Amino acid sequence: MPRFAANLTMLYNEVPFLDRFAAAAADGFKAVEFLFPYVHTAEEIRRKVDAAGVDVVLFNLPPGNWDAGERGTASLPGRERQFAESVAKALDYAGTIGCKRLHAPAGIAANIDPARARATYVANLKLAAERLAPHGITLLIEPINTRDMPGFYLNRQDHAHEIRKTVGAVNLRVQMDLYHCQIVEGDVATKLKQYIAHVGHMQIAGVPDRHEPDEGEVNYPYLFDLIDRLGYQGWIGAEYRPRTETSAGLGWVKPYL
Repeated sequence: MPRFAANLTMLYNEVPFLDRFAAAAADGFKAVEFLFPYVHTAEEIRRKVDAAGVDVVLFNLPPGNWDAGERGTASLPGRERQFAESVAKALDYAGTIGCKRLHAPAGIAANIDPARARATYVANLKLAAERLAPHGITLLIEPINTRDMPGFYLNRQDHAHEIRKTVGAVNLRVQMDLYHCQIVEGDVATKLKQYIAHVGHMQIAGVPDRHEPDEGEVNYPYLFDLIDRLGYQGWIGAEYRPRTETSAGLGWVKPYL
């Protein structure tokens, strides 16, 4: 049966971030994920994790200047030192929190020569994977649609897996968000069959409006059954914008919790 993690950046916005761990646990979630933990100390988060009895299964490396529109530094030439520092910071948090998956956002590279962006991306991912490997941490890369993030460097599954092969690190895998995949390329079931052996994490949301996955153009019950048949053992992050109060919209996931 698929295993679902609540994304605490997008869900449970009815309460402050540090209270969302308990809120997710009260609804039956055994695991959570979030984008960035860095406005809180790792120790604060660990206390909330332990009190709620949930696992943290994913968060992101620092993205650069988010308020200025940055969405990661991994593919940005000239920012290699900052990227290395982001790896160290995320690793410190992951060790305290107990998280074994970290996503390195590629960044907005629309005005960068593609060859330079690719070379920077590959080199940075090699460095990150090497530093995370001794700690048993999987490094993830995620294709994101350019409607939500115009200019984002990584958009397609085939590109992500080509990068994964080029880097060649055993602890580098692809974070497959089915919402982004449907928007960019569709044919999601075939993509799952093709790539699932190298997928380290999944995420979902309804398409096109990014609400609960019980509405829109994607037949998620069919995909959940397929994911189960394909033997995927990882987590699926519920990363969507609730139509209403979070708990009231969880009917789609209750049979799985």
